[in-house]
This record gives sequence, structure tokens and C-alpha cells, in this order.
Amino acid sequence: MQHVFVTGASGFLVDRLLADGITVTGWDNLSTGQIRFLDGALQHPKFKLVRGDNLDLPALTAAMKGVDFVFHLAANADIKDGWQHPRKDLEQNTIATFNVLEAMRANGVKRIGFSSTGSVYGEALVTPERPTPETDTFPIQTSLYGASKSAGEGLLAAYAEGNQIDEAYIFRFVSILGERYTHGHVFDFYKQLVEHPDRLRVLGDGSQRKSYLYVQDCVEALLHVTRNHTARDAKHHTQIYNLGTPEYVQVKDSIAAICEALNLSPKLEFTGGDRGWIGDNPFIYLDTKRIQSTGWKPKLTIRQGIIKTLRWLEANRWVYEARR
Repeated sequence: MQHVFVTGASGFLVDRLLADGITVTGWDNLSTGQIRFLDGALQHPKFKLVRGDNLDLPALTAAMKGVDFVFHLAANADIKDGWQHPRKDLEQNTIATFNVLEAMRANGVKRIGFSSTGSVYGEALVTPERPTPETDTFPIQTSLYGASKSAGEGLLAAYAEGNQIDEAYIFRFVSILGERYTHGHVFDFYKQLVEHPDRLRVLGDGSQRKSYLYVQDCVEALLHVTRNHTARDAKHHTQIYNLGTPEYVQVKDSIAAICEALNLSPKLEFTGGDRGWIGDNPFIYLDTKRIQSTGWKPKLTIRQGIIKTLRWLEANRWVYEARR
């Protein structure tokens, strides 16, 4: 890859690509990403930021001219409040992905990496002895977010089967931790503890078990397999990878780590039930043997990722004002 187009450009992938000498065009409407995250990239001679929305197909097509690889990372990731704005998942996840694929087709771009989600598995049959592999049959979808990402995966596979794409990489993420983190349980818990250190409201009963992945480990995974062209010879030119750590933690474990790091002992106020909201999966644990067989493995544990996230939030409280 020599010139990469990145939708949702305010994450660490842009910085890493530039550090590796690759020309990058970033595409972002900055609805959730922060322009401050791009301060360094904007000073780089090989970076150009184009502010635009994935629903604007003519502008997207024009911005993509001359690139040879697309990382499609932009999405609406508001799973919890999806039913307050159900059309947003359809537009920002499914239709947006269709537009990205059409812009690629118009420009003759044949390679794409797509950020999907472990939520596509719904409430998969998961046990500590058997984390969910990529080959599992999808159950009934439990969230609009998961359903919209599943539809996006289907579009990629169809375009690849129709010889419109030579290499399609589908990455099913667990939740990402680390610097530039602006939503999720560590974000919410820290905000509460700053406002009232004596108590913490927890959705569900705290028994939910989830896996997480540090953001820099995630970036390394994306680049590791795409640079090795692992989808080129895959069936239907499509390769699917679960991305996560080979472990999980309970919500109560995350709370304990956060409170210990902050030297706090708040009263925990649980809302009850085995899940935090409609569509929340009480157990997410992905089998990552496929990508680990390529030579990649995460460097940080979940606990280390939680603490790094917390320390970054402590040093960057401005993100809370920016999210309002």
C-alpha cells in the first residue's frame, strides 16, 4: 500500500501509516472524532484531511481518487442508545459502507479493511472453554449496531465475489481501550467518579464478562494481515479475523482495577439484571487463534489496557467537555 484512504481518520491508524512512510487521505465528518487528535498528522507532508460524510457519495468518490487501499473505520458505535435513533445505524453503518464500496468501484480501488464488531455474533454460545470462532453461525441479532455491521460484512463479501474487490478484510473487534478513548465503560466510570467519588452507578449486576483490546495492538493487527495479503488467496477473496485478547474480565473486575488506581472505594449501585441495556451481550469472548496463527499477538493485557485508558483520561479531561 502506498496511498491509503481512512474513513474515521482521527484514530491512531493514520499516525502509524504516516510513520511508516505511507501517504494518507483522511476522511471524517468529526461528529465523534476530535480534530485535536489529528494535530500531529496535519503537520505531516503526506497527510491530507478531507471533511465529509459517507452519505455524500459524489464527495466521497472525489476524495478517494488516487488511493490504492481503504480502511473503512467510520461508524455509529452508539450501541446502548440505538433505539433512540434507529435510522442512524442503517445510514452511518450500512449505507455508508455501500457508498464506500461504490466510491472504490468508481476509482478502481481493489483492497479494503473493514471494522466490523464481535456484536455480529449476537448472544453466541460462549463458554470459557470455547470462545466464539469466526466460523460460528450467526444467531438472531440482538442490536441494531450488530445488524448494521453484519449487513456491511455481507456487502463486502458480495463485492469481492463479484470481482469488484481483490482483497476484503473484515475485522470483528471487541471493545477497544487506550488513548483517544471517548466512549465506553472506563470513560463513563471515570466521569462518574470525578463527579461523585463516593458512589458508582453500574448498569446490570456487574457480572457481565467482556474482552477488550488495547488500541495500539489493534492497529498492529490491521497492518500485519493487510500487508501480508492474507485475503488475496482466501476463498472468495474475503478474510475474517476476530480481534481481541485471549482473556475476558467481569465488569466488577474493571471497576476494581479503576478504583484501586484512583485509590477510591465507592458504593456500587447496580441497576440489576445480567446486562446493561437492550442489545447488550452479557458475555463477549472471541477466539483469536486465526489471527494469532499469522504471527500477531496482543502485547497488553486487559487490565493494562484499562489502566492506560484511565491515565489518559486523567490527563485529558477536555474530552468530556468536547463530547457534550
